[in-house]
Order: sequence, then C-alpha cells, then structure tokens
Amino acid sequence: MAQILDGKELSKKVKENVKIEVDKLKEKGINPKLAVIMVGNNSASAVYVKNKSNSCRNAGIDFEEFLLPEETTEDELINLIEKLNKDNLVHGILLQSPVPKHINIDRAFATISPEKDVDGFNAINVGNLTIGRDCFVSCTPWGVMRMLEEYNIDLEGKTAVVIGRSNIVGKPMLQCLLSKNATVTICHSKTKNLEEVVNKADIVIAAIGKPNFVTGKMIKEGAVVIDVGINRLEDGKLCGDVNYKEAFEKASYITPVPGGVGPMTVAMLLENVVKAAKGL
Repeated sequence: MAQILDGKELSKKVKENVKIEVDKLKEKGINPKLAVIMVGNNSASAVYVKNKSNSCRNAGIDFEEFLLPEETTEDELINLIEKLNKDNLVHGILLQSPVPKHINIDRAFATISPEKDVDGFNAINVGNLTIGRDCFVSCTPWGVMRMLEEYNIDLEGKTAVVIGRSNIVGKPMLQCLLSKNATVTICHSKTKNLEEVVNKADIVIAAIGKPNFVTGKMIKEGAVVIDVGINRLEDGKLCGDVNYKEAFEKASYITPVPGGVGPMTVAMLLENVVKAAKGL
C-alpha cells in the first residue's frame, strides 16, 4: 500500500512561501509581474491560463494576459515578446502552448529573454540545466523534484525510468534526476521491452498522455510512482498515465491524478516568477 504524495497540500505550502517573498520584494519597491500570451482559442489552454491568473493574484503577483486571435502571425507574436522583453515592469513571460500550426513555437521560445523565461523552455536555460548551472527549470519536472525532496525520497544511486521524451517534461526530468545522482533511463514509443525496463525501476515517472498506460504489473514492489499525465476519459473523469488502483497496491509512494503533480506545476511557476523578480 502506497503513501500518497500530496501535491495539493505541498503546493499550498509553496504558494504561502511565495507570498512572503512577494511581500518582501514589494517592500523594496519591486512588484513581481507575469505576462502570459495565448494565441488562439484552445479551451484547455484557457482553463490553464485562468488557474495561473488566480494563483498569481492570490500570491500578490501582478498578472497580464495577452489573448491573441488565431490568425496572429508569427512575426506579430515575436514583436510582442520582444516588447515584453524590454518592459522592465515585466519579470516573467510565459507563452501558453499549443500555438496555431502556422507559428514556429521554437522560434517564439527562443525569443523570450532567458532572464524572463519562467517556463524554462529557452535553449539557454535548457543548456544551463544540462551542464548543472543555476537556471529556470521547466515547472513540471521542477515540481516533481520538490515533491521528492519534501517526502525525503533519496535519489542517489537509485534507478529511475522516465516514460516520455518531451521537451516540456521528459528531457528536463532526466537532467533533474541526474543532478541528484540517479541512474536514469528514458523510454519512448520506440523502446523495446518497455515493461521489463520499467519493472527494474526504483522511481517511475510517466509523462506520455495515455490513460492508464502503466499497469500494476509493470511496477516493481516498493517503487516510487510519479504520474505526470492528465487525461479525460469518455465519462468525463480525469485519470493519469498510470493505473492508479493497481499501482497503489505495489508502490511505496504514488501521486494521485488530480491533486498530485498538477498543482505543483503552477506553484513552481510562481516560484520562478519571484526568482526572476529578484534577478537571480
């Protein structure tokens, strides 16, 4: 029977600390501010932006939304980012993905100033993470690391398997785990003997967007299971990439969906905005 890694409770703690830091900055005349850009009318993105907006305001962080129409050109988006880069009152810039297909999101991420890249997607921050320098780390992997730390889960010498190789979660997750001396394997759609590989892992992190993909049979007895996935089933219920009921019986620790990694992603975004406002 697993112990639940409660991201909801931990995120509250992180947000309380963020509010304290924001108040200290305001005493020095610095008002932390996040600018969020959304291109198009993606309904899921709109929900995420609203959550970020509410969390920022609760923490005392100024928040400005730039809701651009679907037909916005790539150059128009780049011009807006460059304008925000030059705005000294804006400390963090976040481009909500996905963007319409006619826009090259890599070019857009590359345009965001590394000092304002609170999502950690600019190649300079990605490179600094790889070589172990202080930088902005992508919020979801950073949130996972904070959870592991909070529950005193030692990673040194442990075997970790990350299922999924996205630039948003999988690849930065690999670097974060390596920095704590774990031995890391990345699995993906072309991995052979996936079940066998996962079954040897002390830490399993699933981030592929396939409901209930990781079964209890794949989990080693006593493994730590982190479920980054969030999927909506036909009946409207949310579930992760891990079959929670089955994994719960074998894991030592497990994250629920919802209430696990999701709340930590937003909490770490706020922390990154404060870091940017401090000029770190």
